[in-house]
Amino acid sequence: MTQVWISAAGLCGATIIGSLLGFAIKELPHKWNDTVLGYCAGIMLAASTLGLIVPAFELTTQWWLVVVGVMVGAFFLNVLDLVTPHLHHITGLDAEEHHNNATLNHVLLFVMAIALHKLPEGMAAGVSMSDAEHASWAVSFGIALQNVPEGMVIIAPLLMAGVKPLRTFVISIAIGLLEVIGVWLGFALGSISQMLLPVMLGFAGGAMLYVTSDEMIPETHAHGYQKQATYALLLGFMTLLLMERYFE
Repeated sequence: MTQVWISAAGLCGATIIGSLLGFAIKELPHKWNDTVLGYCAGIMLAASTLGLIVPAFELTTQWWLVVVGVMVGAFFLNVLDLVTPHLHHITGLDAEEHHNNATLNHVLLFVMAIALHKLPEGMAAGVSMSDAEHASWAVSFGIALQNVPEGMVIIAPLLMAGVKPLRTFVISIAIGLLEVIGVWLGFALGSISQMLLPVMLGFAGGAMLYVTSDEMIPETHAHGYQKQATYALLLGFMTLLLMERYFE
């Protein structure tokens, strides 16, 4: 049980640390913001493939379940475009202010995309802890590493959209706590049955791929700094890949 608590605390703590860093560097110029966001995109690409989709295929012989999970996860993020205009209450902004804020819908979609995969990611870490004798810290460490820049990129968009700092921090903590719930849920499921896990992992991977392609990469290429953003993406991808290899 101790290692499950360590994993849960580490994942949530990494998100909170990233959020605090986000407050500290929220005034980054576009050049560095696009570079950091590119690095995050690389980590998310690696985590979605190596940390979620590939393990999902390894857990089942029914490959089509994973494919369906990936596509449904991406489609669900697409549907969130229709839902986000009704989520202004979580920002503390009134409906009229939300209606006149053209960027807020995109910000909420981005934040919800990050929140969405926290639960399945936590479950992945929890399942890896379900075997006490062969517990794997690679998944937890890789996700925690990814959570720091993810926590950073949550802050600035919400602040720029007009959300108050305290509410922004509370939102980031709530997102981190989703991973704690996921770790314990995954630990419980891993101790009982892994039948549904491949679909859940595929769903999370599809959601991450969607938001990386639809939101993060286009944003890093919108201000003339696409070259360094691209190299940062490659560095982020290789960072998590090497971590996976080192801890396998």
